[in-house]
Amino acid sequence: MNLGLKGKYALVTGGSRGIGRSIALSLAGEGCHVAICSRRPEDLQRTVAEIRQRGVEAIGILADVMKPVDIAVVVREIKQRWGLLHILVNNAGGGGRWGSENILETAETVWAEVFEKNTMAAVRFTTAFLPLMVQANWGRVVTITSIYGREGGGRPWFNMAKAAQMSLMKSLGLRPELARGNITFNSVAPGAVMIPNTGWAVEQKSDPLAFDAMLQREFTLGRLGTPEEVADVVTFLCSERASLINGASIAVDGGQGRAF
Repeated sequence: MNLGLKGKYALVTGGSRGIGRSIALSLAGEGCHVAICSRRPEDLQRTVAEIRQRGVEAIGILADVMKPVDIAVVVREIKQRWGLLHILVNNAGGGGRWGSENILETAETVWAEVFEKNTMAAVRFTTAFLPLMVQANWGRVVTITSIYGREGGGRPWFNMAKAAQMSLMKSLGLRPELARGNITFNSVAPGAVMIPNTGWAVEQKSDPLAFDAMLQREFTLGRLGTPEEVADVVTFLCSERASLINGASIAVDGGQGRAF
């Protein structure tokens, strides 16, 4: 299937590892030129090199999305280097394990920081690049949320931030002046995904037998997802083939979630 992405220009925030890295490489494999931003210099350089191996242009920008000044640097760099952007993937985020299970033991700053890292970062990137998509009469904005933005079960500050991201995509998707300019807004809600050197991988390493028992007991597929499985869905949503999907929230969780 020809996804019609060759020659498009894309930014994947938090694109140096995990789900973001897989999205960046998937888009590059379809012929997109890809920019990524990240707080980790070594991961950034490594992923930029991998993107270039796909025969496309790559830009790597060191940035912390918690800092509006860093977001401004990313926006300025892409506008100066490319002058256009067709695809934005708001992948940077997290905070699902921040704070404490005891809400009363969790500082108010955690609520604000998780909202800033997820929702406000997505707002700032989206509003900064949307004029370029309007100018091009074509655009795709995909925001990586979580099944815990669609239902209860996670820590409340994380649920709130992810639900707000979904609301952002739905609200923008309802705007006729944007939809009729061939610009779509969607969110992808992963379930548990195995990413090296992160929470699930640490748990597996600490007690492999208990971890496997938990997978068999609590997960429909008996396993976690992979970053590549999430990336495949995102890449399709960014394509010409997904032109009728707008304002949707798509769970990529192997049946883990309880929401319809």
